[in-house]
Amino acid sequence: MAYILAYDFGTGGIKASLYDEKGACVAEGFDAYPTLYPAAGCHEQRPEDWWRATVTSTRRLLEAAGPGAAGRVMAIGISGHSLGVVPLDAAGRLLRETVPIWSDARPDTQPAEFFRRVPENEWYLKTGNGFPPPLYSVFKLMWFRDREPRLFAKIKTVLGTKDYINYRLAGVMATDHSYASGSGVYDLSRRTYDDGLVAASGLDRAILPGIVPATRVLGTLTDGAARELGLPRQVRVVAGGVDNACMALGAGAYREGRAYNALGSSAWIAVSSAKPLLDVGKRPYVFDHVVPGQYVSALAIFSAGTSLTWVRDRMCADLVNRAAQEGIGVFRLMDEEAAASPVGANGVMFNPSLAGGCSLDTTPALRGAFVNLELRHTRADLLRATMEGVALGLRNALDALRRLVPVAEPLILAGGGANSPLWRQIYADVYQSRVERRGAGQQAAALGAAAVAGVGTGIWADFGVVDQASAVTDRHEPDAARAAEYERLLARYRKAAGMLGEWAQG
Repeated sequence: MAYILAYDFGTGGIKASLYDEKGACVAEGFDAYPTLYPAAGCHEQRPEDWWRATVTSTRRLLEAAGPGAAGRVMAIGISGHSLGVVPLDAAGRLLRETVPIWSDARPDTQPAEFFRRVPENEWYLKTGNGFPPPLYSVFKLMWFRDREPRLFAKIKTVLGTKDYINYRLAGVMATDHSYASGSGVYDLSRRTYDDGLVAASGLDRAILPGIVPATRVLGTLTDGAARELGLPRQVRVVAGGVDNACMALGAGAYREGRAYNALGSSAWIAVSSAKPLLDVGKRPYVFDHVVPGQYVSALAIFSAGTSLTWVRDRMCADLVNRAAQEGIGVFRLMDEEAAASPVGANGVMFNPSLAGGCSLDTTPALRGAFVNLELRHTRADLLRATMEGVALGLRNALDALRRLVPVAEPLILAGGGANSPLWRQIYADVYQSRVERRGAGQQAAALGAAAVAGVGTGIWADFGVVDQASAVTDRHEPDAARAAEYERLLARYRKAAGMLGEWAQG
């Protein structure tokens, strides 16, 4: 039986999974690596840490899968966190021990310089790059040119996160369309780098990696990589894709109108469609899909799971201790307590902008708040209000996407937040939509990467394998009475968010 090895490189570490020919997960694991914050706005990681985690997790998976597992691995596929900048010299060596990751926002003067040459709205409509501009790769490269000129002068090629690991695996420097679409100089309609945008940056197009389909086989393992990983030399390495696109595929959002809701530290709703969903007001962020002919368009809020974690750390020390004593998850206990509070949390409302406002808000200066607190309110009310506030914030995202394209039901919930049955039902009621959780769960991006590798190497005939490999485990229908109450609360939520935005600005 053939195995496919899939890696999902996230902010906190690598999720590694081993899949068989039918898409069943044989073994999985997680290896952490640190993020460094050397200065304001600088979020960096060590590429050597990524490689160390790759080697460690691979050997652990092979051991867990049992004797002979290494000989069955036929292909490798990678999902990588976006907007990374890994500078290499002419010999393919790292020019920096630490490199900027997606959340790095160090560019200060560079975006303004760029937008003097290209109007920002024109740039957005061409690229679909709806995150704050400093996050995109082109501006980080301009920052290196301006702030670290000696390093910049040595740059031969710049790779993304998963592209660097592919280079370590197969010795080939390339990227795919989904990752390139986050470069800041990619034309979504033409699906290639745009010469005008590259010229506006003042950069040399030659330092950008060539673009290949996500399913392209880059080559087989180098002798050194095979030896370190404990794998045969003939294992094929496939280009893979950016995490947003791989997660969309793994969650089943790979056909027109299919959508998924990622519920992690941050949260977003993404839709697969044949046209990019662009709106200069709401600014959905768009990536080319790993699936040919499709795009992934999404809107996000920045503090979802982190909002609940914040409440846990500030208000739930007793539940943390009890969970440790009983050997159960603390979020399960928080769930049970929140369920004791009714719809609307007895009048308490929560705005989840603890990490700042998103494109759906009136200002990025917006900050979170509990609104309408009274002496009678309990911790259960605050817990439920937190869960409802995140769902109401995401309802704004869903409504904005629904105005641009028909969003098919069910909405697939993925990520750690989908583990909560109470939260799943709140989402169904707030969205007024059937929601489902599938077996891939928190491994959706890894399954997507495995599907890309499987299709690229011919192990799988098409992407439909993800539907077979990730069966529905939970389904929730909206309750009419609760949905009507949340519709009333949504209007109050939006009014409160507007007031908080005004307060934040002045």
